[in-house]
Amino acid sequence: MFHFSNIVRTKGDPKIVEGGPSLKRPEDQLARALGWFSIGLGVVEFFAPRRVTETLGMEGHETMVRAFGVREILAGIMSLSVDKNAGLWARVGGDGLDAAALLSGLTADNPKKGNIALALLMVGGIAMLDYRAAQDTKPRRPPREARRKLYPNRSGFPKGIESVRTAARQIAAPAGNEVKQGDERRVP
Repeated sequence: MFHFSNIVRTKGDPKIVEGGPSLKRPEDQLARALGWFSIGLGVVEFFAPRRVTETLGMEGHETMVRAFGVREILAGIMSLSVDKNAGLWARVGGDGLDAAALLSGLTADNPKKGNIALALLMVGGIAMLDYRAAQDTKPRRPPREARRKLYPNRSGFPKGIESVRTAARQIAAPAGNEVKQGDERRVP
């Protein structure tokens, strides 16, 4: 089997013979796919708004479509980031804006109402995927009734705090003067 990553490996590096199972959870894979979809759609809306408006029979709304493209690109980037949940919720909100804009073009004098109806169906389906991904990737918190682990009796020093004080006294004492246990000098 051929792997593209073998091309960039240096002579001593091991070759990839077989790929293993992905460590990404399915909800993370869905978030990633939606992020790339959002970026692709945003690029089309930003660079070809006239084509989009002509397809929908909504000529004259190119600026709005271009603004929606910027929103899609930003939401896509956020969906691919570490905080993907914020990006997915931005996509859900954007789906609402898309639906409202499409509904405004669904007038009796628009000859391309069928295209708008199809676009509304697609926005609805994508909105359900966005909502599902946003719900699945929300931060996980322990239940309220779970007991918190408290460690009040731990100092963070493996041999205890007294051994650290003794070592500090040894360092602070002048050479040749041994420090006895219970010495009255304070170590800062």
